[in-house]
Amino acid sequence: MESQDPAVAEVVKESGESNLEKATAKAKETFDQLMNVSLNIAVTGKTGSGKSTFINAFRGVDEDDDEAAHTGVTETTMEPIMYEHPGMPNVKIWDLPGIGSPNFKANKYLKDVKFHTYDFFIIINSERFLENDVMLAKEIKKQKKKFYFVRSKIDNDIRSEQRKKGFDEQNVLCKIRKNCQKNLEELGDPKVFLISSFELEKYDFERLRNTLEEELPHHKRSALLQAWPVCSAKSLEKKIKMFQGIIWAASLASGGIAVVPVPGLSAACDASMVILFFTRCYYAFGLDDRSLKRLSERVNKPLLEHVVKSKLASAVREKAVARLQVSVALASLATIEYVASLLPVVGSAAAAGISFGTTYYLLKEGLNELADLARKIRKEAELDTLCSD
Repeated sequence: MESQDPAVAEVVKESGESNLEKATAKAKETFDQLMNVSLNIAVTGKTGSGKSTFINAFRGVDEDDDEAAHTGVTETTMEPIMYEHPGMPNVKIWDLPGIGSPNFKANKYLKDVKFHTYDFFIIINSERFLENDVMLAKEIKKQKKKFYFVRSKIDNDIRSEQRKKGFDEQNVLCKIRKNCQKNLEELGDPKVFLISSFELEKYDFERLRNTLEEELPHHKRSALLQAWPVCSAKSLEKKIKMFQGIIWAASLASGGIAVVPVPGLSAACDASMVILFFTRCYYAFGLDDRSLKRLSERVNKPLLEHVVKSKLASAVREKAVARLQVSVALASLATIEYVASLLPVVGSAAAAGISFGTTYYLLKEGLNELADLARKIRKEAELDTLCSD
């Protein structure tokens, strides 16, 4: 049996200690939170440091797409600009104005960009971190928020150093990291993440995700994991495990809904949960057209055909809700649930059991199908031979 999300485990425990209505209400609240909790990420740094390119890479958006963050060597951001994640609208990443001004005042800057909007800050620089970076970090810390230093454009540094005799990539990365940390000494020993926005599978991008996951409040981690690009087999498996843990909450919530004696209500609610769940899996696993198009161009292989062959993935892709066979299965159970719910005590328990079992089975099987599809596409693209986990 799949491991449960800790929040879900608490709901399961309560379902054995309290009445069904209370346990399932909490289950629905937990499911809604895991699926829809907001996450606001602020990205700042001096002009030309690669802020917008990082934002586009995080969102899986090409720089020439209409909804892409504007890039350039001149400051294109004069006030905070919010960009939604294409597949997870509850995740928003903000492009903040540059901090390169010689008259920079950290406290005024944070007030101007509405500091309390964001869950954490990513401070980006493509060279060495400067006084303004340190000033901003100090003010963020003072106001009890988290910040993370990202040294961008590492691919440019590596290409430049490759021309030199005796080139050693690890030595170059170590030198860059130490140089960055030296300029940040007055902050103690802050972590610095070396990243290339064009090669997310390399360097410290996954290390950054692991650090964020560890330090974010628990209820925010689900949003982070869903939105984070799939850069390795390990990253994909982590996402799959997270969704496995959510299945319990959806199934328990479904069981509670089935107690209400309204024909078709449980089926309708089950369907909405199922569709939301599968849609999030679809985007989180990188099965959407945009992600597969970028990957196909990178490895020069037609990968979209794999999604077309999957009935479930195709249904999500085409947003054809009626084609999600789960809806038909749920509708066929509506009458059984209604009859059972009319019976006192035993009837309600029976209705809850039917709905719980149905939802659990559908989500488990559907998740397995989408997970296997994502693994198959990675194998076809030979990603795990191109990058290290």
